[in-house]
Amino acid sequence: MPIAKDVKLGSDVKIFHPDLVNLYGCTVGDETRIGTFVEIQVGAMIGARCKISSHTFICEGVTIDDEVFVGHGVMFTNDKYPKATTAEGRPQGASDWTLQRTYVGKGASIGSNATILCGVTVGAGAAIGAGAVVSRDVPPGATVVGVPARPLSFVEDRRVSGAVPSNIG
Repeated sequence: MPIAKDVKLGSDVKIFHPDLVNLYGCTVGDETRIGTFVEIQVGAMIGARCKISSHTFICEGVTIDDEVFVGHGVMFTNDKYPKATTAEGRPQGASDWTLQRTYVGKGASIGSNATILCGVTVGAGAAIGAGAVVSRDVPPGATVVGVPARPLSFVEDRRVSGAVPSNIG
């Protein structure tokens, strides 16, 4: 069953192809839209009025606030030191690693194919360019691009100001 019974869906959530997603133990807010081939793991929280595009992976420990755009193929991580086995050679279990939490602030936009490494905060209204690898916090309103992601511009509110971003770096 692609959408487990323990998933908490808000009102008017749209999952365009329910047979082609994998949602379990997560919470999804009102009016959020979820594309095909999306996985959202246990404990992940998605806010209201978000758009989660196809082929995206949102793991345990990720919280996405309201009105966030997540492009196609975005990947989140939750372990700074991933390993398949312990030092003794047995498969790792839940007690063998430390969950690192990630937060994405209200109104942020994450471009397609971006990777968000664990333990970072993406500030409200921030924009992450397509293909960027985010390895540290992104301030509210900042635009970051590249590998590793670096600041490109900063505006207080893109939707209201209409301002052309100024170069900060």
